[in-house]
Amino acid sequence: MESMVANNYQSNFSAYVDHEKAAVSLQSSIGQLLFEKGIELVLFRNPLLDISISEILQLHDYANEIVNKPINVQDTSALAKELMNMELAPSKLDIGLLAAEYHAEKANDYKAFLEGKLAGFGSDAREPISPKDVVLYGFGRIGRLAARLLIKSAGRGQQLRLRAIVVRKIDKDQLRKRAHLLRNDSAHGPFKGSVVEDYDNMELIINGQRVKFIAANNPEDIDYTAHGINDALIIDNTGVFKDKTALSRHLQSKGVSKVLLTAPGKEIPNIVYGVNHKSIDLDSKDIISAASCTTNAIVPVLKVIHDNLGVSKGHIETVHAYTNDQNLLDNLHKNSRRGRSAAVNMVITETGAGKAVTKVIPDLKDKLTANAVRVPVPNGSLAILSLTVNKETTLAEVDGLLKDAALKGDLVNQINYNINEECVSSDIVGNSCCSVYDSNATIIHPDSKNIVLYVWYDNEFGYTKQVLRLAKHIAKVRRLIYY
Repeated sequence: MESMVANNYQSNFSAYVDHEKAAVSLQSSIGQLLFEKGIELVLFRNPLLDISISEILQLHDYANEIVNKPINVQDTSALAKELMNMELAPSKLDIGLLAAEYHAEKANDYKAFLEGKLAGFGSDAREPISPKDVVLYGFGRIGRLAARLLIKSAGRGQQLRLRAIVVRKIDKDQLRKRAHLLRNDSAHGPFKGSVVEDYDNMELIINGQRVKFIAANNPEDIDYTAHGINDALIIDNTGVFKDKTALSRHLQSKGVSKVLLTAPGKEIPNIVYGVNHKSIDLDSKDIISAASCTTNAIVPVLKVIHDNLGVSKGHIETVHAYTNDQNLLDNLHKNSRRGRSAAVNMVITETGAGKAVTKVIPDLKDKLTANAVRVPVPNGSLAILSLTVNKETTLAEVDGLLKDAALKGDLVNQINYNINEECVSSDIVGNSCCSVYDSNATIIHPDSKNIVLYVWYDNEFGYTKQVLRLAKHIAKVRRLIYY
């Protein structure tokens, strides 16, 4: 008996070591493909760059349980290695989906399989991408996360190139402090890269990329061309300018062609990438809003439910992490209740998410109400969608609709199908999707027409990913995608 137990132990351990070795190989290919060929690999939408061996193996376990396909790290590793030998255009490829299809089609030749699947991805399939200069106007919570993500995505086939950051004041002390805030983040952890201060030029050298800091009080006062920046996309994350007139001031600056607002905007298109981004006339619209983090969280799920079951009415309650527009301790505040200490209170406050939804899904006009409760957590929020639908439904149908949307179609980057029975808000910090559907929390009323859905979202990171997806679309630097 002891011998049998020992053999089982050794057998299981040896198998795991083999998986680890394959994951190491996959990890190596992931980096080479990005930096040498401009090809980014994901696994059923989950990013693979800059994650550990254990995380890679965990993602394979997730894929097997959710997708119900017998994919293994040996296959994904072998497929990634074969991709290194192919001449492909800069692209984003789901190696998990490719592995699943490899098994489903009972293929036995990695090279022939990939040549068939990626026949339209040859290096001559698209003109080389010319990176778009990007300027972050403001360097707060969203601005710093955007900087991290923009720097991280650098490599051959780079789409967006961070050139400058605009703040109200900059000197040696300010630059040092801003570098420190970029390196360290209490909610998202340390920046996995190099940040070097160049005080003589008022620049940060981030992973070898020089980023200029510009001091300005007014957008129209800046000449970006004097810094070698041309045809730039401004990502305004200050929260100060929110309507067309105010945001148009950016376009008066030399070297600016487009403006993207990281907040709901007035008199400009409000876009949730993945849902209504194709409705924009990119040639005629120079100012666009990425809507709010809450709007990005609820709209993808609402679209799936409304398209399939029809929403007749509903209420959205947001349980939202506190933000910098609240007081740390009790003090005067222009808004009701937000003057009370954010660190020790749940605070009922308003949200414009209900009305914002109708700008993205017009058919839901006058059908939704919304409110919010700010709670004492620094990041990670929850939207509770209480909906009355037109068709009778079941828990299995609702789960099936959202699972399908998370795995195929236009919303695979927006909806994450969460199966963690013990999920809490800290578990979704760093999730790249703007909507994390909690499949274990859904409630279906006995009448089969009233449903309650729970949607988590990282109101900082998940939203910033949406901002940059929209930025790439606006800048017309989208790569070929195999999902």
